[in-house]
Amino acid sequence: MMPGGNVMYHLPRNTRLEELDGIDISDAVFSISCRYGQYAMNQEGTPKATEQPPFRRLNSQDSLDEMSMEDYWTELENIKKSSENRQAQEVVVVKVPDEGELEEEWLKEAGLSNLFGESTEDPQESMVFLSTLTRTQAAAVQRRVETVSQTLRKKNKQYHIPDVRDIFAQQAEPKEKAPDGSEVLPLRTNENKEQEKDDQASCVLVGDKQLILPVPEDVPPSVTDINLEVSFAEQAISQKDSAKDKMQRNRGNDASLPSFRLPKDKTGTTKVGDLAPQDMKKVCYLALIELTALYEVLGVELKQQKAVKIKTRDSGLFGVPLTILLEQDQRRVPGTRTPLIFQKLVSRIEEGGLETEGLLRIPGAAIRIKNLCQELEAKFYEGTFNWETVKQHDAASLLKLFIRELPQPLLSVEYLKAFQAVQNLPTKKQQLQALNLLVILLPEANRDTLKALLEFLQRVIDKKEQNKMTVMNVAMVMAPNLFMCHTLGLKSGEQREFVMAAGTANIMHLLIKYQKLLWTIPKFIVNQVRKQNAESHKKDKKPMKKLLKKMAYDREKYEKQEKNTNDADVPQGVIRVQAPHLSKVSMAIQLTEELKASDVLARFLSQESGVAHTLKKGEVFLYEIGGNIGERCLDEDAYMQDLHQLNPNAEWVIKSKPA
Repeated sequence: MMPGGNVMYHLPRNTRLEELDGIDISDAVFSISCRYGQYAMNQEGTPKATEQPPFRRLNSQDSLDEMSMEDYWTELENIKKSSENRQAQEVVVVKVPDEGELEEEWLKEAGLSNLFGESTEDPQESMVFLSTLTRTQAAAVQRRVETVSQTLRKKNKQYHIPDVRDIFAQQAEPKEKAPDGSEVLPLRTNENKEQEKDDQASCVLVGDKQLILPVPEDVPPSVTDINLEVSFAEQAISQKDSAKDKMQRNRGNDASLPSFRLPKDKTGTTKVGDLAPQDMKKVCYLALIELTALYEVLGVELKQQKAVKIKTRDSGLFGVPLTILLEQDQRRVPGTRTPLIFQKLVSRIEEGGLETEGLLRIPGAAIRIKNLCQELEAKFYEGTFNWETVKQHDAASLLKLFIRELPQPLLSVEYLKAFQAVQNLPTKKQQLQALNLLVILLPEANRDTLKALLEFLQRVIDKKEQNKMTVMNVAMVMAPNLFMCHTLGLKSGEQREFVMAAGTANIMHLLIKYQKLLWTIPKFIVNQVRKQNAESHKKDKKPMKKLLKKMAYDREKYEKQEKNTNDADVPQGVIRVQAPHLSKVSMAIQLTEELKASDVLARFLSQESGVAHTLKKGEVFLYEIGGNIGERCLDEDAYMQDLHQLNPNAEWVIKSKPA
């Protein structure tokens, strides 16, 4: 024991600090000592002599057992044993793309492919898109356009390559405007001025390196608001200096993993699934650009993975791509959003009771799991499989095996490394922001299955008093199944396993703890989509005006008559809400400052009778359609007057969500 209550530990016998220098070893060194080394203490508590420099644990912690990585390493050993009897998938390694090709692919995925190549004769669509970007987003795009341009010139491509200065001329103004018309400046907001509480978990010093350790979950958390109205990358720029100061101030202080909340927004929160596909596509473009900008501002490299192809099965249960699984499942159960085998395994685990001690941690027998897999493949879709033969721990092992054997990882091959890089971001808030953007970027099938998995894991954690599975226990057990992807060649030496272990467990911890926030689409991105739609509508009207020029008089007369009719039908300050599938198909509603979407729904449902009267809250929703949005399902707490001011040309329709 060191003076002042600090405990001294040592790195494993064969590991030198020089080997770890220059790589991210956040949370890893402590796991190394737990897994491969012995604590450098004799029975009397006297430190033994050692050649390696010691590292010091700075902050007060609970017992060492709570911080142990043993669950992670045990799970890894179980995975290795179970994979010995499984047939290896055929991996075809393709040529690794050069930097220019990677950036070209990035621009395509960001919806900006017509900035280069043969389609650049008319880049107007991209110009509208670019006009809505923030300063940091535009800078991220500009760097990639420059790289692609240089690459194409070197390869003597006969493409028209626009000058970057022409593309981004409109972004060079000193003051940029946000999608809602307000100026976006790198000002220190009240949120930035306050000393944040989310920066530092407990830390360890190795020489002059500071390493982040997991934080005991029972420490009372602080509460921090998440600002969804300003670009995350723009926030990161304004917080950089204060974060450095704070890192020095907080060193040596115990800090818990914070609780984050979303401040109430009068226009309502937008969740993944609330927008029409055409708008969601734009959201994904913007999320990729924003994620790239955020990583660049924080000095973290973001590289997408495209270097492997896998020969996959086109039927069955295990080792089948999610999209193919869902296609075959939707033929049996229309509208299902997660694979049926996944649903059945989860329900089987829950039938055995979530109070079972060691649930998810204790594996089923390897031979029995192998036999159950073969039997499920043969009998699951025929409906002849006897689920009574599946013990609870067997079902948990099968669930983990299903996730692990997906040909492409659940977190997607494109973004798995970006998920892993989250641990390198300096603050918990920025890690959460990055995870938010990454969840939005996942393919729909992956996103829905991940959501169902995290919700199940939370139900397990809710019974932690009985099953002894805390959030960190569950995170350590599940991390290897989500992050150890065979397609990326991550089966490397022990040192890399050390680095990945606690880091990926911490990311899993964040995914579970903050899952209710991760499926929220930031308001600044929704506002950018609104601005794009508004600009596109203006552009589309120009040729139409030319075509109808000779009919101007009739057109103006018709619009005047229509306006007069509408004014007579719907007075100012009143909206008309349509409900084509309810008995009351239309209703004029007076706007007030306190009127919410839930109030509008309540008025309609209170007037229903007969079969329609059985409709309950959560079965039908109020939608904002048209104007500067394609279609948006409204948060029940959205204030209608504020929404009407934001999108005065929208229609308001009550209907159920598509399956």
